[in-house]
Amino acid sequence: MEAPKALITGITGMVGSHLADFLLENTGWDVYGACRWRSPLDNVVHLLGRANRKDRVFFEYADLNDQVSLIRLVEGIRPDYIFHLAAQSYPVSSFSAPIDTLNTNILGTCRLLEAVRLEMGRDRRWKPVIHVCASSEVFGKIPAEKKPESGIHEECPFHPASPYAISKAGTDLLGRYYAQAYGMMVMTTRMFTHTGPRRGDVFHESTFAKQIAMIEAGLAEPVVMTGNLKSLRTYADVRDAVRAYYMLVTKDPQPGEYYNIGGTYTCEVGDTLRTLISYSTKKDEIRTATDSERLRPVDADLQVPDCRKFKKHTGWEPQICFEKTMQDLLDYWRDRVRKHGEFLMR
Repeated sequence: MEAPKALITGITGMVGSHLADFLLENTGWDVYGACRWRSPLDNVVHLLGRANRKDRVFFEYADLNDQVSLIRLVEGIRPDYIFHLAAQSYPVSSFSAPIDTLNTNILGTCRLLEAVRLEMGRDRRWKPVIHVCASSEVFGKIPAEKKPESGIHEECPFHPASPYAISKAGTDLLGRYYAQAYGMMVMTTRMFTHTGPRRGDVFHESTFAKQIAMIEAGLAEPVVMTGNLKSLRTYADVRDAVRAYYMLVTKDPQPGEYYNIGGTYTCEVGDTLRTLISYSTKKDEIRTATDSERLRPVDADLQVPDCRKFKKHTGWEPQICFEKTMQDLLDYWRDRVRKHGEFLMR
């Protein structure tokens, strides 16, 4: 009997690579990863040997901005499960590249779902389960007096505060539209801050960890550059996040449903920085300084989720504590700095 097939768009990213690891370890599924020809393979280097042996891992070239490549991708694999994670995923970068962000995230999602819809029309027996990944950023800057006491729930209004957030609002709505209009098994998620090893260095906690690792290696002055340290965040570990995504598509999936998912540890960004510094061998020497270029024009600064809907439906609970997540993130950057030396200060 043929093994179930999972397609992960954005497999070379932090979440995509961890999801591939989870599926290979915990299921018998074959994993197909969609990536661009120029995508860096750092996060999946440990999978390349298996891919070369065609041992349950397959890399396929496709681009969200190329409809033909997506049609060929879907037609060639016909996956049972699709995890649509690929995106221009950096909120700060979206201010300088808004058109690329909107095109990749909104129209790219539409192109992928259209490719699936067309293939379903050719064979009505094929009905994949599809996860469309939106973001908690869709809720944007919620005034403190309007934030529900239990946290941001699914029915809170969207107030996107960046081109990235606007693009993810469109992504979210597209997923629900294709479920309602065409009977496709599409579900959307709004994952709140999730991090850990392989996190991109344009995100606050990861750039902090990178800078600390470079300071420890003697490659940078003992000053960590920061943006807004007062922004409130609720953290989850990426390894808990991908387990949630697996449960989303396997625990009685409901077409058109949408869920908030997030951790349970909430603190200000400044507290996150202090935690990371406390783990450093140079903690008594490190200072901090604000870099105006790291400040967003508008900041989504009250990101505290209410995840009861998802937990009730799936039974998911986060398992990895904030302290381990931060320690593993710092160790990840220490290892990278040890192997590769200097990184761009951003």
